[in-house]
Amino acid sequence: MSGQGAPELTVSAVDARVAIVAASWHVEVMDGLVAGALRACESAGAIPFLIRVAGSFELPIVAKACAASDEYDVVVALGVVIRGDTPHFEYVCAAATDGLSQVALDYLVPVGFGLLTCDTEAQALARAGLASSTEDKGLEATQAALSTWRILAGITGESLPQ
Repeated sequence: MSGQGAPELTVSAVDARVAIVAASWHVEVMDGLVAGALRACESAGAIPFLIRVAGSFELPIVAKACAASDEYDVVVALGVVIRGDTPHFEYVCAAATDGLSQVALDYLVPVGFGLLTCDTEAQALARAGLASSTEDKGLEATQAALSTWRILAGITGESLPQ
């Protein structure tokens, strides 16, 4: 079952600048993912900047621009792709996943992976962090990225606020 075994992260990231790059398709799911990311930022003391894009395919290029800009310490990519009747699902999921991974590796900027790739809308809603959801992938992706930011700072010797 999805969600079992997930770590419970408590992250301090006071004043970390977080670009939350969020797709616009599937409004209810996206509202939940964004709300989760904002909750994670608030809990960690981070400063969120919400940037909306059209769809999940656009996430990597905007994430790359954010990572390259030196304006943000962390990037969180949020989106949802729901399987349909054509291979479009596979192409969008693969392109977004590969692109976001490449951004993190090229720029050494943590990229939170909050891209839901679901077979049904019900699966997406269950992961969206809504009151009726069983998981909160927006919050989890943000916590993971903030945690990675702290780890990278320790490796590179960057001084961070406590």
